[in-house]
Amino acid sequence: MTSGVENSAATSSGSPRPLLPLIDTAGRLSIESGASDNRCCLKPPKARMADPLHLDNPIWYALKTKHQYLDCGLGLAVRYPNEISRFAGLGAPTPEAFADLAASLNPGATVSMFTAEPLDVPPEWTVVRTRELEQMLCMQCQPEERQVPVELGFQDVAEMLALVEATRPGPFLPATIIMGRYLGIRTPSGSLVAMAGERLQLPDYVEISAVCTDPAFRGRGYAKDILSALIKGIFAVGCTPFLHVKTDQGAKGLYEALGFRTRRIINLTVMTRP
Repeated sequence: MTSGVENSAATSSGSPRPLLPLIDTAGRLSIESGASDNRCCLKPPKARMADPLHLDNPIWYALKTKHQYLDCGLGLAVRYPNEISRFAGLGAPTPEAFADLAASLNPGATVSMFTAEPLDVPPEWTVVRTRELEQMLCMQCQPEERQVPVELGFQDVAEMLALVEATRPGPFLPATIIMGRYLGIRTPSGSLVAMAGERLQLPDYVEISAVCTDPAFRGRGYAKDILSALIKGIFAVGCTPFLHVKTDQGAKGLYEALGFRTRRIINLTVMTRP
């Protein structure tokens, strides 16, 4: 792995963040009267909202901004180190950009891209699969935590990988935790049974990913507790949470209940370098 990555900051703000929101006189987090159950309705501060069109090409903009220190691409292409993520991005899908991407990869390496439109892949590349995903933004949230999640770190990665293997929420690699803050819920005996965390980081936008719960512990609201804590933490630093979900995935109902709404369809393309 690239030298120095292991000690990189693991939060979008560059320093540890508390589980509860930070509320100050500068209006970093706006609070309005909530529903009849007297819960607060949290919203991101509109004044800091960056261009939402950056979310049409989120991997590119993440690696050109907040995650620039992780970029190991070349020229017109960006990508994460293999131990962190197989994500790659292009400013525009030109032959020159694909050539730069190929030059940054070993033959046979696989990468994944998020694009606004279906990707026109050069014929020498092999497309492994494509899928439409719904990109959802959380513009407000009524947080509902019955259990306070715990912070997860490198010492927890082996358990996190085992939970991902058992639940298949999407890619999570040995160093993915470098990308942002991860939270989990443990049983009284100490077993990790649910988790989620931050992945792509853009100015004013933070992606939530790896949402999963051990099948034996589903139906207890653990995912909602973790998501509520992550959303509050992201709002607290003046950012807006977003995520990607399969159009036919049952978890979409949970995300909508927490305040996420579909922004647009994003195209996932997984392909192999010649």
